[in-house]
Amino acid sequence: MTNPETSQKIQELQALEQNHQAFLMQKQSIQMELNETLNALEEVKKTSGDVYRVLGNVMVKSDKEKIIKDLEEKKRISEMRVSAIEKQEKIIHSNIDVLKKEITSLISQNQKK
Repeated sequence: MTNPETSQKIQELQALEQNHQAFLMQKQSIQMELNETLNALEEVKKTSGDVYRVLGNVMVKSDKEKIIKDLEEKKRISEMRVSAIEKQEKIIHSNIDVLKKEITSLISQNQKK
């Protein structure tokens, strides 16, 4: 049987692990978006003909340099978001490790009693 402190720590650990999982999913989504942006950027740079942008349900002829600039900005923002999520992941992972050690210690103390 666990004491209230141990139960609380276990609940905190579960919440942190859920947050960690949410960050992983968010990071994966942003990385997919980043890959799409990189592919689009590569294709736009390779093309020598007209370039079009999709606006809602309509394709509109657009300036190649403007599209490249927009895609590079989108790439930069996505990379910053991934970096920020990775920093948050490290913090959460560190907190998870600390809580696991605390829980293990509390459980071993309770078993000795």
